[in-house]
Amino acid sequence: MKRVLVPLAPGFEEVEALTVVDYLRRAGAHVVTASVGAPNPITGKHRIRVMADIDLSEAIAEWGDAFDLVVLPGGPAVKNLAASAELMHLLRERLHKHLPTAAICAAPTVLAKAGLDHKTRITSWPGSRPELAGFPYAEDAVVIDGNITTSRGPGTAVAFALALVAQLFGPDAAETLRADTVSA
Repeated sequence: MKRVLVPLAPGFEEVEALTVVDYLRRAGAHVVTASVGAPNPITGKHRIRVMADIDLSEAIAEWGDAFDLVVLPGGPAVKNLAASAELMHLLRERLHKHLPTAAICAAPTVLAKAGLDHKTRITSWPGSRPELAGFPYAEDAVVIDGNITTSRGPGTAVAFALALVAQLFGPDAAETLRADTVSA
């Protein structure tokens, strides 16, 4: 079973985090939400309180870096994500080993701080672009460059989630899930 880590810090953008969690779980992934920088429940940007499955330190103690994918949601939480020494260490290791890592909205700035290769083509929330100077930048909804996937923001959360499903389970699984979630 594919294992995915989604760190949740206070101020996370709910639609970005929960769309990814929902779609990946529907596809069959074991998605682990991990609290970062605060105990449960974690309060998102729009005051939605979410119970993370586990604390980040517990997740790392249990699985180390044995995640098929790590996905960073955006929102004001990115400051809390970047302030976590444990998370930054995990991200640096993943980037060094070229392991699949994804970020949406302002979260690509966390990858940049963790040492993302400046040759990596990315996208982000438009307001975060100045912090990503020096990276090849695109305004596509989702940008995949090697093992790094980035996306623009809440309005691209479904496209982002489906791209992650395609990476982990193949394009047919993503198309089936897309078709299953379209309302008539």
